[in-house]
Amino acid sequence: MNLLSAKLPPLVKSIFPKYVWEMETTEKVLYLTFDDGPTPDVTPWVLETLKQYDAKATFFCIGHNIEKHPDIFNQIVNEGHQIGNHTFNHLKGWKTDLDTYISNAVKTEREIEKHTNLSSNLFRPPYGRIKKKQGMQLIDMGYHIIMWSVISIDWDKTVSGETCLKNVTNNAKEGSIVVFHDSIKASENMKYALPRTLEYFRDLGFSFKAISF
Repeated sequence: MNLLSAKLPPLVKSIFPKYVWEMETTEKVLYLTFDDGPTPDVTPWVLETLKQYDAKATFFCIGHNIEKHPDIFNQIVNEGHQIGNHTFNHLKGWKTDLDTYISNAVKTEREIEKHTNLSSNLFRPPYGRIKKKQGMQLIDMGYHIIMWSVISIDWDKTVSGETCLKNVTNNAKEGSIVVFHDSIKASENMKYALPRTLEYFRDLGFSFKAISF
């Protein structure tokens, strides 16, 4: 499963109903998410920008990055944001056997617990690529598989910051789960699109919350 269009095709949600694609709400709430951190310079900038808009978000962290940058990881937690598991080494589920994939996720969970004494029940597969058996085992372990309804495509160097912004503002609505990346690769586009996204939806009366189950 490789979802590269900005807006979730309705058929995909119906094929994988046990995954979380959006949050059910009638309130004006967006659920911003950030993949691939924590990253020096980038993640602290994201945190400061979110603070300016009184916004909470969910950070799907790579375990190896938590291990390298525990101070930034702790800053995410201390500022009241939610943490999710994004595997330890950003694995491609389609190219990884079941035992390796699950053990990699468990390794990330241990890294999260080591720094926070907390566990996370949120998991997002890198690239959106996950085999059925991998997803079902993670669900059996108590995880919610968090996908998305809108993706900015901020990592793509052929896409402009303006397009990333439009990908979000043209498609997000109440309850949308929106994907950005707090990575070096995505930073230029993300730094353009994120504050403008926050301003656009704030002016429409939206608030920004972390995903929680």
